[in-house]
Amino acid sequence: MTTIDTIIIHCSATKAGQDLRAKDIDRMHRARGFNQIGYNFVIDLDGTVESGRPLSIDGAHCNTKGFSGLSYNKHSIGICYIGGLDTNGKPADTRTEAQKKALRNLVVKLCKEYPIIELLGHRDTSPDLDGSGEVEPSEYIKVCPCFDVRSEFCNFLRNIVIRP
Repeated sequence: MTTIDTIIIHCSATKAGQDLRAKDIDRMHRARGFNQIGYNFVIDLDGTVESGRPLSIDGAHCNTKGFSGLSYNKHSIGICYIGGLDTNGKPADTRTEAQKKALRNLVVKLCKEYPIIELLGHRDTSPDLDGSGEVEPSEYIKVCPCFDVRSEFCNFLRNIVIRP
């Protein structure tokens, strides 16, 4: 990627406690036809941050187009934490304390290294179907990452509205 200005947070959509690693996601993504893992970073249950797809290569984690008209994959970092479903398979914030801490530290680091202007959950990239200027829960294509990224990370970025 030549320009990186966005971070998009995902979950693996796996049940609480199901332990996966970046290599497991890489295998699953390859089975779906990807040439490698689509995420740039994976946060394991114990808080270990694993590298995935190199930042020098466009991501394969969010095809939705951003304000620039480009696919988010062209200018965003994809972070995936392991989990996102409760033991019954329903969407839930299953992050461990170690994952929450690792995610926060990774976001801080990336915001220092790149001119990040957007920090989103994958669900926040859903289309604004009613044209209200905000993507409401009823408009989510996915509930991933199963927590409200903008509320949790509100202190990282200015509250700005970017319009095309």
